[in-house]
Amino acid sequence: MTASTKADAARLVSVIVPTNNRPSQLRLALASIRALEGPDLHFEILVGDNGNAPETPAVAREFDAVYLKTKKNGAGPARNLGLSAATGDYFSFIDDDDIWLPENIRPHLAMLDARPELDAVIGQLICTDKDLNPISGPLPDVSPGEGDKMLREMLGDWFPQVGTTLARMRVRDKVGLFDEKHVHGEDVDWFLRLGRLRTVAFTQTPCILFRGRPPGTYDKLHRSRLVAGRRVFLKHAIPERRIFKSAGDFSRGYNSRMWQFFTYFSYAAEQRAARGERRQAIYAMLTAAYVFPGRALVHLLKRSAMRRALVGILTRGKSANTKRGAG
Repeated sequence: MTASTKADAARLVSVIVPTNNRPSQLRLALASIRALEGPDLHFEILVGDNGNAPETPAVAREFDAVYLKTKKNGAGPARNLGLSAATGDYFSFIDDDDIWLPENIRPHLAMLDARPELDAVIGQLICTDKDLNPISGPLPDVSPGEGDKMLREMLGDWFPQVGTTLARMRVRDKVGLFDEKHVHGEDVDWFLRLGRLRTVAFTQTPCILFRGRPPGTYDKLHRSRLVAGRRVFLKHAIPERRIFKSAGDFSRGYNSRMWQFFTYFSYAAEQRAARGERRQAIYAMLTAAYVFPGRALVHLLKRSAMRRALVGILTRGKSANTKRGAG
């Protein structure tokens, strides 16, 4: 079959959707998938449910999706259920709180048709608030390249999002399922395994609306991601150390990977101190210091979120003690 004949034929793409007790958001996600269908493109939707909302099976049936149930926590087991059951020629993902954009999938298919050696194509995301109002332009705004260059970006500060990715089904055998040991880091680990194939391309196509959490509101989750992020980086960076030009370049890759955690907990400490949440603010400051001890000390000595957090902790703590003494 020629490339032009393939482009004219209807494609079957398996879409894996992990969900946990968010039936209303799941309905929007599934609707965004079905909205992309046409004579040239069909979707097999597989919903992996690790929650207990009684409405979820009915929402899956509403969109003619395969409903799969697991008792294991985390997106990894739910994704693995769907990926294992998938029967399409290609597969993709979407999280239950995100939305596919109309431009998704077809540009990926065109690149895969044109380049048979490619295993997968990754596109762009648009970050939004909890109400799906965009707060960023399409990201990344610059191509991460291919081969070693893309892998180096993945080992730095680029975190591909599963909802922007389309892969040939053969990737399931090449890369395997999500490693369920890496709770909160299983997607990063999977993408690094994919990147290490060096057969992944990028399309400058906005693919999803990615619903984010308000900064400073998910400290516990981000602490888990911090530990997993460090472990996953070392797991893949050490075997691929040849792509780093020097020990200093390796260190810069690690610093880029971990910088998001330092900035998150610095900001969280400032926000919690401002709200009078002294204990949580101290814990957030200590977590930032755990990531980069030297930088934490420097940031305490200059105008920064860390310094403002410290001032807030000390002044609010002194104020509280004064009130107790006055009583």
